[in-house]
Amino acid sequence: MKRFASSDTGIEQGSRVLFSDFADGGVMWTGQGPRESRHQISFDEAFAEPPTVMVSMGMWDMDQKHNSRADISAEAVTETGFQIVFRTWGDTRVARVRADWIAVGPVKGEDHWELY
Repeated sequence: MKRFASSDTGIEQGSRVLFSDFADGGVMWTGQGPRESRHQISFDEAFAEPPTVMVSMGMWDMDQKHNSRADISAEAVTETGFQIVFRTWGDTRVARVRADWIAVGPVKGEDHWELY
């Protein structure tokens, strides 16, 4: 469990289309074997420390003739952003994916100050 020392908690959420590879013959649609797509997300405001980030697929369009294999996660989480990472493998053909995400963590409140 992650505990916040402050009562000031921030929540930010967003959505991003990661790719539409069926439209331009991209590797997620035409490739074979391990494939990966990374996308940098920047928060509107910085958190006081790296937040907890949850990523899910809000939309996915897969070829029905092949097995559907997908992994989506948040990596490289910092106070200012993170990377959405989508992976597939084998003969899976992915036409497009939209990722939805939410970040929850401590933020600096009006009464927060530091001595230098």
